[in-house]
Amino acid sequence: MTASVKSPRAALPPLGEDEWPEAVEVVIMGGGPVGMSCAILLAQRGIDVLLLERRDFVFRFPRAHLLNPRTMEAFHDMGVAEDIYAATPTHDRWRKAVWYTTATGPGRFDGLKIGEVPAWGGGPDAERYRASSPRAFANMPQLRLDPLIHRHAVAAAPGRIRAKQEAVDIRQDADSATVVIRDAVTDDVREVRARYVIAADGGRDSAALLGVELEGPRDMREVVNYHVSLDLSAWSEPDALLGHFLHPAGGARRRGTIQALGPTHYDRDSEEWLVSVAGWMVEGDPHDEAALFDSIRRMLGLGEDHAITMHSMTRWTYNGLVAKRFRAGHVFLAGDAAHKHPPTGGLGLNSGIQDAQNLCWKLAAVLDGQAPDALLDSYQAERRPIVAWYTAHSLENANRHPPIAAALGFGEDEAEGFRNLEVFVSDTPEGEAMRARVATEVAHNAHDYSQLGVEAGFHYEAGALVPDGTPVPGDPSDPTDFQATSRPGHHLPHVWLQSRTAQDGPAPSSHDLVARVGLTLLTSTSAAARWQEAIDLIGGALPVTVVAIDDADEAWRAARQIGDDGALLVRPDRKVAWRAAEMPADPSMVLDDALAVILRGGRAPAADPAEPFLKRIRAAASVLVQ
Repeated sequence: MTASVKSPRAALPPLGEDEWPEAVEVVIMGGGPVGMSCAILLAQRGIDVLLLERRDFVFRFPRAHLLNPRTMEAFHDMGVAEDIYAATPTHDRWRKAVWYTTATGPGRFDGLKIGEVPAWGGGPDAERYRASSPRAFANMPQLRLDPLIHRHAVAAAPGRIRAKQEAVDIRQDADSATVVIRDAVTDDVREVRARYVIAADGGRDSAALLGVELEGPRDMREVVNYHVSLDLSAWSEPDALLGHFLHPAGGARRRGTIQALGPTHYDRDSEEWLVSVAGWMVEGDPHDEAALFDSIRRMLGLGEDHAITMHSMTRWTYNGLVAKRFRAGHVFLAGDAAHKHPPTGGLGLNSGIQDAQNLCWKLAAVLDGQAPDALLDSYQAERRPIVAWYTAHSLENANRHPPIAAALGFGEDEAEGFRNLEVFVSDTPEGEAMRARVATEVAHNAHDYSQLGVEAGFHYEAGALVPDGTPVPGDPSDPTDFQATSRPGHHLPHVWLQSRTAQDGPAPSSHDLVARVGLTLLTSTSAAARWQEAIDLIGGALPVTVVAIDDADEAWRAARQIGDDGALLVRPDRKVAWRAAEMPADPSMVLDDALAVILRGGRAPAADPAEPFLKRIRAAASVLVQ
C-alpha cells in the first residue's frame, strides 16, 4: 500500500561532448568514488547533474580497498555491488590480518609469524557480520573499483561526467551557485549555474574556494606507498590479504605493511602488491629507485637481487582532520574534502560513500519539491559527528601496533630485541608467558579488524529523525559490539523475511522493502490499513510507502522492537527516522508531527556532538608512535 507518489523522472538524456548547459540542478566537483557515487545516485532519480574532474579518468594507484557491509548496501542501490562481488576473492581465507618479522629471509628469525586476527567478517566473525546486513564485506582495490564506478556513472549520466575540467571559482546568491570552470586542455573558461554543488574533490580546489577550515592534527606520520609486482610465493603465510611487519631493527615502530592486490590471487601468490613502508625506513635519496627498493627488500627480508617492478609510488602523511562546516551555502563537502584520517580501520572510502548516500536522497527530495531546503542542514548534523568518531578511531587503531612490539621486548637496543625473540620461540615458561602477552596485544587489534560496531552500528543522535529517549543498546564504547535495533537514528535491523518466500520467490531482507523515494512505513498486516488511512489524511509532497509484514513472521517480530500495531518510519538510507511502539490514539496527528520534525532536519543538539570525538583525535595524535 502506498500514498500517492509523484511520477518518477525520466532517465537523463545524453549530453553532447561539446554541449555545455547554462544551468543544472547539481554540479559535482571531483571524479573519485564519492563524486561518481553522487552522480549515480542523483542521476538514478532523474536529477540533472554535471561532474567535473580536474584530471583524467586514468586510475593509477590502488588506494583504498575494503568495502564494508553498509557501503555495499549503497553500492547495491546503485547497481554496482554485483560487479564488485564478481571481482572480489571467491574464498574467505583472505579475511585475516597477520604480523611477521619479515616475509622471508636467511636469518633465524626471518619469516617468523608473530600473530594473526580474523578480519572483515571472516572466521569467528562470519555469523555476526551475516546477521548485520544482507550484503557481505568485499575487497576491491580502488585501482579497479574506480573504473567500475566510472562506467556506471557514465551510463547513468551520459555526457555529464567531464574530465580535465577545473572549478576555479564559486559564486553564490540566494538561489544558486555559479561554478566557473577552466578547461585544462583548451584553457577555455565557462560558467554553469547550479541549485547545489557537491565538493568531493578531496579539498584540492574546494578548500580554497569555500574557505572551510578543517580542524585537527596534520602530517603526523610519513608513509611511502609502492604499487609493485614481485614474487612472494616463498612467504610461509598462505592466505592473508594484509601483513604487518615488526622487527628488532625497527624497535617499537612498525616497519610497514603489504596488501595483496590480485587481480587473480589475493594471497602470497598475488601478482601485484601495495607495499607501505614507514618513511624512516627509506635510507639515502628518497627519489632514487634503488633506495626505495632497498626499503622494500629490508622490510620483507628479500635478497638484493630479488626482482621488483615498480608501477607507481606515492608519499602521504597521517592526518586527523574534520571540516568545521559540511555546508557552505549551496555547497556541500563530502568524502576527503570534509574529513581526512589514516587508513587504519579502512574507514575513509567507506565513510565517503556513506556521505554520498546520506546527502543524495535529501538533495533529490528537496529538488523534487518533496522537502524544504532545511532538510539539507541535517547532513552536517548527522555526518560530522560520525566522521569525527571514525577519525578518532582510526588514529587509535594506528597506535595498536607498538604494544605488540613492546610485548616482544623490542626497543632501542636491536640486539636485546633479538635476545627477546629467543625467549619468544623457546619452549620455556618465560617463552609461554611472552607468547601470551603478545597474543593479548595482537587480539586488541580486533578493534581495527572486527569493528562491526563501527562499520554497521554507526547511528545518528540528531538530524532528520525523531529521538524516542531510549538508550543506545549494548556498549557504545566497544567498537566490536554491534546490537541491531530499531531505535531512531540507527540502521533498520536486517532479517530474512520467510513469510514472503512462498508467493514472492526467495526470502527478501527487511532492507529490500525500503523504498528508494520518500519514506517507508513498516508495520504488520493487521495494522497496515489504519496506518494507510493516517497517511492519506496527512497528504503532503513527500511520499510515504506503507509496507506490511506478516504478523506471523517470527524473525521480524523478534527484531522490530515494536508491538503488532506499531510502526517504523524508515529513510531511503535505511536509517529509522521515527518509531511508534503501538498505534497512537490519533495516528495521523502523531505521524504528521513526526514528519514535520524530519523534514525540517530535526532538532538542533544543545552541544556540538562531534566535540567528544575531536578530543579523542587530539589525544590519539599526541601519543602516535612515528
